[in-house]
Amino acid sequence: MKKQSALLGILLSVILAFSNVPAQTNPTVSKNNPKTATENQPATKTTKPVTSETIESDVAEALSLIEQNHVSGKNLDYNDVFKNAIDSMLHTLDPHSNYFDAKEFEQFRTDQSSRYFGIGATIGDLSDADGKVVATFIKATFEGAPAHRAGLSYGDKILEVNGVSMVGKPFSEVRNHLRGPRGTVAKLTVEKYGSGKRETVDIIRDAVAQPSISEAYMIRPGVGYINMSGGFNQTTFAEFRQAMAILKTEGMQQLVIDLRNNGGGLVNQAYYVANTFIGKGQTIFTQKGRLDGTADTYPSTNATPDETPLVVLVNRNSASASEILAGALQDHDRALIVGENSFGKGLVQNPFQLEYGSMLLLTIAKYETPSGRLIQRDYSTGDLYDYYTKGGTYRDENNNEKPKGPETKTDSGRIVYGGGGIMPDEVVKPQTVSNESVRIQQKLVNPAFAFALDLAYGKINGFEPYKVDKPIRFDYDIKQKDFEITDSIYQAFKNYAVQKYKVPASQIDKEKEFVIRILRTELVTAAYGSQTSFQVFNEYDNQLLRAIELLPQAKQLAIEAQKAKKLNSSVTNR
Repeated sequence: MKKQSALLGILLSVILAFSNVPAQTNPTVSKNNPKTATENQPATKTTKPVTSETIESDVAEALSLIEQNHVSGKNLDYNDVFKNAIDSMLHTLDPHSNYFDAKEFEQFRTDQSSRYFGIGATIGDLSDADGKVVATFIKATFEGAPAHRAGLSYGDKILEVNGVSMVGKPFSEVRNHLRGPRGTVAKLTVEKYGSGKRETVDIIRDAVAQPSISEAYMIRPGVGYINMSGGFNQTTFAEFRQAMAILKTEGMQQLVIDLRNNGGGLVNQAYYVANTFIGKGQTIFTQKGRLDGTADTYPSTNATPDETPLVVLVNRNSASASEILAGALQDHDRALIVGENSFGKGLVQNPFQLEYGSMLLLTIAKYETPSGRLIQRDYSTGDLYDYYTKGGTYRDENNNEKPKGPETKTDSGRIVYGGGGIMPDEVVKPQTVSNESVRIQQKLVNPAFAFALDLAYGKINGFEPYKVDKPIRFDYDIKQKDFEITDSIYQAFKNYAVQKYKVPASQIDKEKEFVIRILRTELVTAAYGSQTSFQVFNEYDNQLLRAIELLPQAKQLAIEAQKAKKLNSSVTNR
């Protein structure tokens, strides 16, 4: 009952946050007829003011009835009941206001700090030909993380964690055993793949960096690439500034910023990144809310903006703060936007901490891009599932219609639209594969991992140069010849997959490009870490490759924007 009272108090505090609740009208009910008074006689209306006491009383009574009469009343999970009640109430207002219980709030704060607590390793499980999980292995460690300091490496089989056997368990379950509060011990027993020897190490869990920028490197001579898929967190701008500085020392003259799958985060961090490229006095975004301090225009303060030609990649999962950045750069013609229509979240949330460690993330304002676009998608039906699926995750790939909001113009006079995210200047759909290819590729993942383990440890005759016998070299940009998958290696893998995993040779040949890509990815992971391994996938990314091709167009767009700015300035000064 104590927990029930605490949760009831949270629900009450949330309800009372919505001030000026209107009085309710309660119809009377006849004792002789179960129909309400409105169905057979005029209702007796009472205007009874709603107070915190009446709300608490009604909710408590409802809970009591549920406990006594519902088929599952004795097994009621109060936390789930109250969380769903609060979330349902919030989602009648908008799709982005949410309630976080104490555990979720703690995770929210951890995510915004760009870190998590654990040992700092990428892991993956390996299954046999029958699909049974054999074991979970270390694939890579992160620089400076506890697992790296403990000497764990690619191919270490995780046998036990704190005395609990991990053999045969999927990586998701093993991961839960590896993570834990900072300062606690994860005692790991591993088997070294190369020697078969067992080792036991005590690892003190610590903060592990989860950077906003997963990769920043020179993808082509003179062309920098910054992947910002990790959201906008407390360290985002600092990471971005450092990445820009390093790329410039390496000869960067043009840049691709990848905002695909960036769900947003801290608006001020998006502002700082935009401020890097937009000139002093130009608007980055405008916020409109009814509370003091939530309605304002935020102009750039940068008197010497960076003039590097810029292409920005977006997709349907680019949302909120990432749309603020993309919208500002598009409206000022400072970047060419490439990819798919972004998600369309034009609402700003603010956290309000509640009692007992919980939190209310409440929408307090709307924002507009510099040209006056409100990019929020329609939520008039109140259907949350439809909003996130048919409007978002499952929306028609072939229907890249212009947003339905009013049109506005960029600095150089190009027409853009509100009401449905950021529409790219150049639409490029992601490359898709058939269902048959997906099934074959899934069958090839385990033999590829098993073969790569043997390859990395020199257990396949004739391919000793592919042996990875050194600690991970971090911050490395792969070269074309690094772990090149030759035809002889491909043939060796094909024989391996046919013999040990019973995959038909014809199916392997159909997915030859996939095999080459995944084998090279595994070897690069072993040698240079999991973050660097994404560089392999980038060489097959049709959206990214098109973005690189469009950099000259982005340069010309920026020139036209400068001309428009000077023209507007001269007209204003007359």
